[in-house]
Amino acid sequence: MQRRTLLKLASAAGAAALAGRMPLAFAQDKTPIKVGILHSLSGTMAISETSLKDVALMTIAQMNAEGGVLGRKLEPVVVDPASNWPLFAERSRQLLTQDKVSAVFGCWTSVSRKAVLPVFEELNGLLFYPVQYEGEEMSRNVFYTGAAPNQQAIPALEYLLSEEGGGAKRIFLLGTDYVYPRTTNQILRAFLKTKGFQDSDIQEVYTPFGHADYQTIVANIRQFSQGGPTAVVSTINGDSNVPFYRELANQGLSAQDVPVVAFSVGEEELRGIDTKPLVGHLAAWNYFMSVDNPTNTAFKKGWADYVKSANLPGGAGRVTNDPMEATWVGLHLWKQAVEKAGTADVDAVRKAIIGQSIDAPSGFTLTMDGNHHLHKPVMIGEIQDNGQFDVVWSTPKVVRAQPWSPYVPGNQGKPDTVA
Repeated sequence: MQRRTLLKLASAAGAAALAGRMPLAFAQDKTPIKVGILHSLSGTMAISETSLKDVALMTIAQMNAEGGVLGRKLEPVVVDPASNWPLFAERSRQLLTQDKVSAVFGCWTSVSRKAVLPVFEELNGLLFYPVQYEGEEMSRNVFYTGAAPNQQAIPALEYLLSEEGGGAKRIFLLGTDYVYPRTTNQILRAFLKTKGFQDSDIQEVYTPFGHADYQTIVANIRQFSQGGPTAVVSTINGDSNVPFYRELANQGLSAQDVPVVAFSVGEEELRGIDTKPLVGHLAAWNYFMSVDNPTNTAFKKGWADYVKSANLPGGAGRVTNDPMEATWVGLHLWKQAVEKAGTADVDAVRKAIIGQSIDAPSGFTLTMDGNHHLHKPVMIGEIQDNGQFDVVWSTPKVVRAQPWSPYVPGNQGKPDTVA
């Protein structure tokens, strides 16, 4: 009789544990939590995206060494969409339906993000997108850990127009021919019109992915600059940045002549270039490797240790950059949300992550807003001869993201938070 009673009690306790009402050790799920990593490891975008895969694996390894999440190890599932936009959609569907990942960290270009967006919304997946973008989007299935235009593009242009930034009177908009550069430049052109710029003061040129011949374009920049103080806003993406900067050096177009501010060039893209002729050219980001604070010191040490232990190509020459920091931040905020919710379930995590904060390597505390974007600082850095950036301007505090740019007609009255 006593044995039968004990068996009934044990059965009831087990059922309660399964229902989430009693934390019995023997009922705790110990299976790994799968996490997807969706980055191009080949093709034109591999120069930028490979390091994001690497830093995601580093962060997951660090989390596992500390006990994982909810007592469960994280299992990364890495796929390579090979800089092929339709393949991004196929690989994301594979991650969500076959691999059953709880969240995906990936994409770089806006065209890749837009390719996967219908898949994540159809299947109710979670994508953490770690790169600056053009805004004009706010999906309940995406958390944007990169910058919106008011956290990068607009402040950078304001800097170029200021006396401190050179007082530009003419702007050359140069980008890769896809969604992000064209939409961002539409916003920047409308902004410039509010500052009194005429169409004749603005030049706009696009090149395809993988473009390598910038001789004519750089010559045109030089000619355009004869009309007054000129700056270039570069939204070139991927490996095309290397021949563009090399051509600037070949033609002797220095930062003193025509400063270039880039939105997609960081420490990683400069790693294979002789940067001495490029000293003084600019980039706008929310983080630079050179910022000095304890969190960044630990971040850089962890990265250097991981590069060595994993024997990554490039060895001690490997660097950190803004999208890598955004990947690290996204993984940590997701982990915090999972632990708050007590589950990796998508709907529970989506709710729990709003309001989550973290002290980031940028030196600022970043918070996830109800619009699924982070509050972030804005920094402008000057290229140094060692391939690093000297921060010449920064916001004193974080800036709330404005996904719907006021310079795009029809954006007034758009929702401010994700339903």
